[in-house]
Formats: sequence, structure tokens, C-alpha cells
Amino acid sequence: MGQPGGLAGDPGRACLNIRTEIPTISNQDHFNPDLTNIMTLDPALKSRIEQQITSHEVFLYMKGTPKMPQCGFSAKTAGMLDSLLGGNFGSFNVLEDEAIREGIKLFGNWPTIPQLYIRGELVGGCDIVTEMFNDGELHEMLGLEKPDRTPPEIEISDKAAGKIREFLDAYPGQHLHFSIGGDWDANFNIGPRQGHEIATEAAGITILMDLASAQRARGAKIDWVETVQGEGLKLDLPGAPPPVKQMTPAELQQRMNAGEHLLAIDTRSEADRARQPLEFARPLDAELMAELKDADPHRPLVFICAVGVSSQAVAEHYRKQGFKEVYNLEGGVQALLG
Repeated sequence: MGQPGGLAGDPGRACLNIRTEIPTISNQDHFNPDLTNIMTLDPALKSRIEQQITSHEVFLYMKGTPKMPQCGFSAKTAGMLDSLLGGNFGSFNVLEDEAIREGIKLFGNWPTIPQLYIRGELVGGCDIVTEMFNDGELHEMLGLEKPDRTPPEIEISDKAAGKIREFLDAYPGQHLHFSIGGDWDANFNIGPRQGHEIATEAAGITILMDLASAQRARGAKIDWVETVQGEGLKLDLPGAPPPVKQMTPAELQQRMNAGEHLLAIDTRSEADRARQPLEFARPLDAELMAELKDADPHRPLVFICAVGVSSQAVAEHYRKQGFKEVYNLEGGVQALLG
């Protein structure tokens, strides 16, 4: 199904394609290691890993960070932990250290990333953590209440329902799966029932979701739209973070003069910043990116580029990281400096 590109950037209102999935056996968790190929782990590296996994009750080895994951499996696993622990867990980005990346595979005799440790013991990778999350076993292990598996109420318009039925008719015996990631990116897929899903009915259509998606899907509205860019499903998610707002240069000046504690972020290249410096804005460099990982999510962020286009994508990224008040400077530096 086509995707109306003009609406694709609206957070919580994303136009979605239905994609089909051919069932495959995941290689994330189920494997039979050849123990003859296991190398000896360097004692110093072994000690370093032991210190890491015992530094927090819950510790995750992943690609990227919980707020900026760099692979889908890591993003999914970190998202599940974050929904339970509110970010109160340790993690290590294996992409920053090749020795740890390879060493952790030998340490737990587990060949894939991510890897979750609880109280110093290996739990498993993405597939196992997902199964434990959906059946409540992970909650129990962490001393939390069993999850609420009440099916969410979802509304599907007649037109959207008709299009979805047409698609399902082409795949007899398959089911409609709906997933919403921790960054609120959503997808529909056609595939077999896995058994752990939460099922809800809307417009006579059964929708299957994992636990985290079901919780994020409460009150969702699904419609079918047609625009000059194409046609496709449009999704409204009431629980999604507020959309990126446009801020005019005049409003930025006014709010800064009023002493508001907002953070202006310059996303331009170093050369462009040198040509037209903005003394009040901080460059989006490695130092600031590291700070934003643990920044107050309620602090207003204003992203600035040359003409207000590329900064929109950066602003959208940080909105998905949970920041509540994110702005893009309309017209960028060109409008600001004239």
C-alpha cells in the first residue's frame, strides 16, 4: 500500500505501509555453539566485564545507547527495559569498544548482541527478553507487578478497514500485527500468530500486538488518506510525544530576552558555523550529544540549521528520545540573520 509522503513526518500521525513478513527462525537467541571454537577470555577483560555486569542490578550490552540505539534488536530490548525501569539500568555500547564487543560473546558463551544481565546472570538476547516481557516473567524477575494485558481500544475507519481486509484476503491464514517501538515508530505487518500477542478487535478486524505496543496503542485511530503524494494508512497515537513545533526568529528572540531556560542547538557544519556564528547556540557536537542523553526531558530545545530543513529531522530524532518541548527554527539562520 502506498504512503502519502506529505503526512509521513507528523509524529503520532504517521502514514504506514502494511508490510508482509515471511516467517523465519530468528538467530538472535536459539543456537548451538561449537565449544571447540571458544577462545580463552583475557583475564583482565574478564574482570572488566564482571565489574560492569555487577555495577547495576540490570545491565544491557547493546549497539548504541538506550536513547540512541544503533540496531533494531538493541532498540527493542532497551525499550522494553525502559518501559519497566524508567531508564534505571546500566548499559554499554559495544560499538565503542571492540574488545568488549567480542569479549562479552565469549564471557557468556552467547554470540549475539544485545545481551541482558540481571544480578550478574545472563538472561539472553532480544528474542528471549521479548518472550519474558510479554508473558510477565521479566516483570516477576525484576520484582514488578504482572503487566496489564487488557486489549487496547482502537478505532479503524470504514475506508481503512476495507483496505486492510483487501490486503488480508491476499494472505489467507495470516494475521495483522501492529507494533509501536519505544521511539513511537509504528508498523503493520502480515504474518503468523506467535502466541504471546494481545489481540483486540476493531471494525471486525483482529489486530495482534506485543505487550509494549498494546500499551502504546491505547486510543489509536487508523484512517485511510489520499493525497497528491499517494495513499495509505494514517495513524493517530494519543500517547505519542508532542510534535515538533516551528518557532519564528522573533519568538526565539522574545523568549531568550525573557530569560527562558531554553537550549538553542546549531546543527550546521563547523565551517558554516564559523562563517555565520551564533553566539547564543551550542553546536551539536559529541559533547552536547552526550549531555542530551541524560538531559531534563522538559527543557525546551530549539534546533537551528541554515534554512530550517535539515534541523527538522534532528529535532524529530530528539522528540522521539522523549523530550517534551522540541522546536525547529523556521527559516533557520537565513531568516534569523537575514
